[in-house]
Amino acid sequence: MNRLLKVPLLASRAFSSSARQLRNRVPEAQKLFQEDNGLPVHLKGGTRDVLLYRATMTLTLAGTCYSLYWLLFASMPQKKA
Repeated sequence: MNRLLKVPLLASRAFSSSARQLRNRVPEAQKLFQEDNGLPVHLKGGTRDVLLYRATMTLTLAGTCYSLYWLLFASMPQKKA
């Protein structure tokens, strides 16, 4: 029973805001994304954003080609055996 009385106290300590302080990195990100360097906003994050963009475009184009291939294949008359 004594342990059950301590649960609210332990829970409030675990979720209190004084446990750790996080640094606000929003102003740094705002500077980066508002900078006028001629890049679109989805590529301003650096190399990781460029690689993610290229991988997404590659998968999109490959999927489109694959779908068109099967659509063409399905539209062709089948040979009767």
